[in-house]
Amino acid sequence: MSPGKFIAFYRHRPLPVAATRRNLHRHLRPLDIYRSINPYSEAHFKTLKYCPAFPGRFGSLQDARVFCDVFFRYYNNEHRHSGIALHTPASVHDGTAHEIQARRVQVLDAAYAAHPERFHRRPAPPALPTKAWINQPPAIIETEEALPTNQAA
Repeated sequence: MSPGKFIAFYRHRPLPVAATRRNLHRHLRPLDIYRSINPYSEAHFKTLKYCPAFPGRFGSLQDARVFCDVFFRYYNNEHRHSGIALHTPASVHDGTAHEIQARRVQVLDAAYAAHPERFHRRPAPPALPTKAWINQPPAIIETEEALPTNQAA
């Protein structure tokens, strides 16, 4: 998808419980609608769908594009996300999050120095994550013991 183009989101009728990704793509292909089965885009779609401002239906493709343009601009550039230490995705992506984090530390240190009685402990901003996960895979524990193998007798 080229920059500046938007995916037209739609509200579809419920699919049968047994619907799989393959079935979903089979249903969408004739409509020429593509939704990535990527956890990040799925999370984005869910956030968009449950936004209080999300309309029940769009009057046209142009209406959907205008709504998504406004929504994603806000979501990426203004909304502070708890999962990324109250930064915007744009600041994490463009590398300014570390500078912002350093300024937050200075402000909190100054507030603590001016009025330590207001705090139970020295305040600190939330830590920036080192990796971003939608569904983090379980940790694999490696042991030094060799796994038993089936040997023919």
